[in-house]
Amino acid sequence: MKKVFLIMLGIFCAAGTFAQVDTTVKQPSDTTGRNTAEGDTIRVGNIIIIKKGGDGRSKEYNVYNENKEYRRRQYKRDNITTNWMIVDIGYSGFNDQTNYSSAAAQSFIKNAGSSPVNEGDFSIKGARISNFNLWFFMQRMNLIEHVVNLKYGFGIENNNYYYKTNISYVDGGNPYVIRDSVNFSKNKLAADYLTVPFMLNFNFNPNNRHGGIQLSVGASAGFLYSVRQKQKSGERGKQKQKTDFNLERWKFAYVAELGLGPVRFYGSYAITPLHKYGVEQLPYTVGIRFSSW
Repeated sequence: MKKVFLIMLGIFCAAGTFAQVDTTVKQPSDTTGRNTAEGDTIRVGNIIIIKKGGDGRSKEYNVYNENKEYRRRQYKRDNITTNWMIVDIGYSGFNDQTNYSSAAAQSFIKNAGSSPVNEGDFSIKGARISNFNLWFFMQRMNLIEHVVNLKYGFGIENNNYYYKTNISYVDGGNPYVIRDSVNFSKNKLAADYLTVPFMLNFNFNPNNRHGGIQLSVGASAGFLYSVRQKQKSGERGKQKQKTDFNLERWKFAYVAELGLGPVRFYGSYAITPLHKYGVEQLPYTVGIRFSSW
């Protein structure tokens, strides 16, 4: 009996020795028969993890558990990422800081009649989409651990001001505004800019590729390349006058962006007035940005 016991003990010890597998070296196949010669195999309990090559930007892992396969990919974050063709839709307005009792304001608005010139002459409609921006690209450059980044881009800003009143711009050597004699069903001033924004971006969850909370603040410089006034009335039909009137050629503004998961909000506030003289109106925009980050 003693000899039998010793023989059985020797068999169990030998079996335990052969059953041990080095889990950190490459294996030709796992227990499920899958070929794993292309990567490293790691066994944790009844879970087998196969580390595969990847495409240079990421590493791929295959995980097997009870004959079920799961594929996981760990992404490598680039120091510079680019987002193409970003669209903004929102509202354009201005903060009117004009002193309408001044001689400059009184001379800028002609045909005032008996009613003195006032802020109401430039009242605009608020409940409508009046700002559309198209950014050809935006880039984000890593500065500190992908949490602090530099964000910049280039695109077109289109600002529309829909007037409630019947004012008309008159072009010439010294452009001015008149209180017109007809009632316009549509009276719009449109200003288009080529704009370059620079922002400091704070990404509070850099491991979340498509969401998280992000905040960007900075400034932008815009060049005015197109101005036009479009009017529509029963008396005159549709009219369009395209000139620069007396609008400022350059626009400098503070800009900001807030990201809450997949939703992005933007805003800007100009520090240069819309017009060169006559009135002092500081443009601003707010709206939603359609962007992947």
